[in-house]
Amino acid sequence: MSHLLRPAELARELSAVVVIDARWSLTGPPGRGDYERGHIPGAFFVDLETELAGPPGPGGRHPLPDPAVVEATLRRCGVGPGTRVVTYDGADSFAAARAWWVFRWVGLPDVRVLDGGYAAWLRDGLPVTTVEPEPATGSFTARPGQLAVLDADSAARVAREGLLVDARAPERYAGEVEPIDPVAGHIPGAVNVPTLGWAGRDGTFRTDLAERWARVSAGRGGGAVAAYCGSGVSAAHTVLALAEIGVDAALYAGSWSEWVADPSRPVATGMEPAARN
Repeated sequence: MSHLLRPAELARELSAVVVIDARWSLTGPPGRGDYERGHIPGAFFVDLETELAGPPGPGGRHPLPDPAVVEATLRRCGVGPGTRVVTYDGADSFAAARAWWVFRWVGLPDVRVLDGGYAAWLRDGLPVTTVEPEPATGSFTARPGQLAVLDADSAARVAREGLLVDARAPERYAGEVEPIDPVAGHIPGAVNVPTLGWAGRDGTFRTDLAERWARVSAGRGGGAVAAYCGSGVSAAHTVLALAEIGVDAALYAGSWSEWVADPSRPVATGMEPAARN
């Protein structure tokens, strides 16, 4: 089954699923304002900074959230153990993929992402509202650890023995610029595969995901696959793209922002020969 859902499909199933609006921007205002100006009918707003991530610190800018926080979030959205959930954001599915990953990590089995997000919903002329649903009382119980998570040491090991994907833009990977974190560069041995390349200009996932992955993974053997980015958000988008083609990829949740918090960890710059976009 696909992890993605088209707007028309969601519209047909709207009464049978819980919809979660995860709109968020790394550099912009909080997504709550966008939600209040209009959202998919019945959708609950979930804040990435406080409900899909823990407080920033040595574990990175967006470390994994406390499972109890995720449990409470899903319960207020009316989620139980068998509830079907659909997440969306503005268009690029970065935040929606983070929600998809976190919810599956705590043991919610049926989570999908609205392909193309709210922008795709609007393009299809589907209804929107400013009415917020009342908080519900769900019965979901978090069971964290249902998806593979790497720490810094295991990320370094995957870079040596498997395929560690750096999902950031090439200039950040190469260390030419670093607009957010204090050190520029990448984890030695990581391969740069910008996550924007998994989608088209409209934010929907490409139809040639398998072909792109075949080019990236050619000659890499059968080792473990994992992804990281700056803080573990856009890397979830890469994990989602790979899940669509049946590739299980672990997430280095702390990502680059955790890696460089320890000055003893090595840093590489430039475009490594193995890097393929």
